[in-house]
Amino acid sequence: MFDPRNILVIDFGQLGDVVLSLPALRAIRKRFPKARITVGVGKPGAEIVDLSGDADETLIVDRVALRDGFIPLSIYRVFKIVQDVRRKKFDFVIDLHSLSETNLLGFLSGASKRLYSRRPGRSLDYLANFRPRPPLEIDHRKRHLIDRYLDVLIPLDVQNADRLPALKTRVADDAAIERILRKAKADAGAPLVGLFPGAGHPSRRWPLEQFASLADFLIRNDQVKILVFVGPEERTFFKDIGRQFPPSVLILDQLTIPQLAAAQARLTAFVSNDTGPMHIASAVGTPVVLLLDKRAPESYLPQGDRHRVIYNNVISDITVEEVYAAARSILASGRTATLFAS
Repeated sequence: MFDPRNILVIDFGQLGDVVLSLPALRAIRKRFPKARITVGVGKPGAEIVDLSGDADETLIVDRVALRDGFIPLSIYRVFKIVQDVRRKKFDFVIDLHSLSETNLLGFLSGASKRLYSRRPGRSLDYLANFRPRPPLEIDHRKRHLIDRYLDVLIPLDVQNADRLPALKTRVADDAAIERILRKAKADAGAPLVGLFPGAGHPSRRWPLEQFASLADFLIRNDQVKILVFVGPEERTFFKDIGRQFPPSVLILDQLTIPQLAAAQARLTAFVSNDTGPMHIASAVGTPVVLLLDKRAPESYLPQGDRHRVIYNNVISDITVEEVYAAARSILASGRTATLFAS
């Protein structure tokens, strides 16, 4: 019986990818309950893995710096990472993301068994030696990323795993958010609606002025408190948010990832472009209104029937009225649930 005791899971995806890998991490923990599990992951993703509770340790790797940095320094950093990995004496490596550099790291780890995702043209999966092999990844734009991660575990006889990413917030982060809300007088009982106007690329951003109009609609018509979340990439239009949005909105711009999760867990709805924070909101149980253009693949959509997804050929053509109607339907369903619960 295969019974590894020291497992390295390589999970070098972006923030949203790591959230979508949580069902696979949970399945690995369940499959090997006595093993020590270390997850190799980027810094933002490491905080997600820590919140999940499914790893004993994280190994933080800045893959972008390794790929795009000063070449001699990158080579030195790779050498140090390999040294650190070999020192930990892993006996099993699972590479969920499976790029050539991650496959090479797994090969150099010294682990006797290596199980890699098979991604044609992107991975060196011939460096894996676990048998049987997982299925070949085909048409990644249609098969959901959650399922692609779980496919890697098929050779481990992982079946019928729970597909929904789930995160629990921590007491210290909950308390920090409560202090922020109390100071801003946002703890008076009005429903909280979060807006995330950023995205990794301008073509994926719903216009800021439309987010501002949505905030105005919700404040005037539904008596909600609007929280606008701003990450490092959104600092460039921070002043525009202050100018365009109603003065009563609360702008949250210096939250850690765990504090972001704690704040999102208090929301009635979260309206967002296609971003990592959108996936975190879904994982803490908050209904999401996701805004997409039709070029976006379906393989990254939040899972579950609580969410609303609004498409248009061009994201800027999505109307404020459409988004308002979707947000209001979530508000109405939340109020109905509260009424029946009482």
